[in-house]
Amino acid sequence: MAATTTPPTGAGEAEPTGVGKARPTGAGSTTPPPRPGVAPIRPRPKGPLVVRFYRSAVGKKWVMAVTGVILILFVVGHLIGNLKLFLSKEEINLYGEALRNVPGALLPRTVLLWLVRILLIFAFVFHIHSAAGLTIMNRKARPAGDHYQSKRDYVAADYASRTMRFTGVFVLLFLIFHLMDLTWGNANSQFLRGDPYNNLVYSLQRPAAAIVYALGATALAIHLYHGTWSMFQSLGITNPRYNSLRRRFAQGLAAFMLIGNLSFPIAVQLHAVTLQCPHTQPTTAVCKSGSVAK
Repeated sequence: MAATTTPPTGAGEAEPTGVGKARPTGAGSTTPPPRPGVAPIRPRPKGPLVVRFYRSAVGKKWVMAVTGVILILFVVGHLIGNLKLFLSKEEINLYGEALRNVPGALLPRTVLLWLVRILLIFAFVFHIHSAAGLTIMNRKARPAGDHYQSKRDYVAADYASRTMRFTGVFVLLFLIFHLMDLTWGNANSQFLRGDPYNNLVYSLQRPAAAIVYALGATALAIHLYHGTWSMFQSLGITNPRYNSLRRRFAQGLAAFMLIGNLSFPIAVQLHAVTLQCPHTQPTTAVCKSGSVAK
């Protein structure tokens, strides 16, 4: 009976190795074979924690929500102050002068006003930048050639949500015109610094300007409605029991802003608000009844 022998390994044959086969590294010691490394799915983000957070979708939503709160407080306060137009020329002009002098002798004139303006500029920039970033991220996340989105999904989406980008762009363009018209005076030939009452009346007497202000007020109200509704969700303040309250709050705020801002061009066009002592100095002086311009 022939003895069984193990054939030697040839030069062209690889020596079989089992999983977990130990290799000698020294006298009486073994180590497991090296495991192949696994490459990460995507590279780990670099930079400070704040920057990494802002680059994420969650971070951008938080920035949009926080800057949205700042801008909402501004537009609400701005409207309440402008409602002094219906009291008298002196009331709204004194209000404008008070904004430049806040907080009195504690700070030089207009310092606090400019600090608020700088805060608003940063809020506008980051609000727009985060919105654009989220739009790009959503488009990249959508599969290429996705033609299977049903019409039902589009109809079910809220109208304000679908028009958010368009109303945002229109509000930005309207803001630029508003600053040129009533802050810088470039778009108002009768502009007099320190006289917001007559500046507003001069502007809204023009039918084209009145229409632009009406459209701007409408776009702002639609934008505020969806922004206020989604702001709580972005901040994690959401509960099914309070969703109806959130919606009513968003609707009420949008309605207040729409009615309040539309009241200015309507009142001027109907001559319920007219010029009072135009081009007079000081602009905060009491306007005599015989000096009212018709």
